[in-house]
Amino acid sequence: MWSEMSETYLKGETITLIDMLNARDKRVTIQRELLQKHPACVLLSATMNIPGPIKTNERLRHIFLTVIKEINALFPPKKIVARNHRELKTGSEYYLVLDETSEELKKKLIEIEERHVYGRLMDLDVVYLKDKILRSVSRTELNHKPRTCFICEAEAKVCGRQRQHSLTEMQQAISQLMRKEG
Repeated sequence: MWSEMSETYLKGETITLIDMLNARDKRVTIQRELLQKHPACVLLSATMNIPGPIKTNERLRHIFLTVIKEINALFPPKKIVARNHRELKTGSEYYLVLDETSEELKKKLIEIEERHVYGRLMDLDVVYLKDKILRSVSRTELNHKPRTCFICEAEAKVCGRQRQHSLTEMQQAISQLMRKEG
């Protein structure tokens, strides 16, 4: 049963796999440039986890900015070195360069992913440069469980790889999440 919110969620510009791959490549370039400019810092790279061909619309942008506002409130201005926000047809992107340890930043972001009403919709990656190679901090490195599936609570990566749920099922689960107020 599709609600009005489900239909709103499905409205927006359709993108292709090539669009997503190009956006991912550009994201890596931006991450590298920011960290090369600020090598002693760590980087939060934030995007949304939205399955399907529509990655953004007014409601999704609002949700994204709601979470970003909460993230920004975690850090005093003296810790923030640089930031960059981009709105693309492939979705919202936010980069925050911080004078913080990668482990401490990841712990704070895991808290948001698990506690915030929209945290499950976010991909909050902690990226840093080591030996000129981009690296990221995983949840499991900090003794946290991997992210779970929107629908069945199994490990999200395993569920996705095995295509356990249809796109429609995932979109319905996300639509239910979107109905909640952040």
